Amino acid sequence: MNSLTSEPVGAEPLRVVVADDQQLVRTGFRMILAADGIEVVGEAADGLAAIEAVRRTRPDVVLMDIRMPELDGLEATRRILAEPADAVADGADARPRIIILTTFDLDEYVYDALAAGASGFLLKDVTPEHLVGAVRLVRCGDALLSPGITRRLVEKFAARPAETRPVRAPRAELAALTPRELEVFRLLARGLSNAELAEHLVLSEATVKTHVARILAKLQLRDRAQAVVAAYESGLVTPGDVPD
Repeated sequence: MNSLTSEPVGAEPLRVVVADDQQLVRTGFRMILAADGIEVVGEAADGLAAIEAVRRTRPDVVLMDIRMPELDGLEATRRILAEPADAVADGADARPRIIILTTFDLDEYVYDALAAGASGFLLKDVTPEHLVGAVRLVRCGDALLSPGITRRLVEKFAARPAETRPVRAPRAELAALTPRELEVFRLLARGLSNAELAEHLVLSEATVKTHVARILAKLQLRDRAQAVVAAYESGLVTPGDVPD
């Protein structure tokens, strides 16, 4: 998991919707978040209710369970992120970041959740510190995507029959990337953090952050999670590739 971060000074209060069919999970998460000054503005026990809660409250982050009645969390994630991206004054995407709540036996959903636009994953038995840190992290535009998760993503992608892999034609936008940005993009797709990228490329972390921000902007991607999916689906990176 990427290192956790704090909110920028002067940031608006962080607003969260918790979607899980277990009342105890929702209550527990609400208490943990509230204790750290994070407001839970809505709760939902199924996917349809989650979509409605997001429309009604316009949260910054959604904690989304996968297995729920009426509509599962993956489809709810797709529908939420397919809605028009009403922009705020600075042009940022106003749609919420979505963190999938998962357990170790749900790895088969990793690729589908990322492809749907999720910003990362949390285990349901996450510690209070990591829950709070994760919510703050994705609010800042980063992604919860560890090298371990990335390896499983690639393995799942590689194991699919070729005809069922959702591989897109190479993105025309890739031509807009500089050689250095392509190099950063390839390594980012392997799950390297900014610190690891900086060490590997012998650059400062500030320079790496600039490269990553430009890559996301040029490819019209919301975060690193989407960047990983785009790198594999565009053919820029293939399963089995490893950093030099």
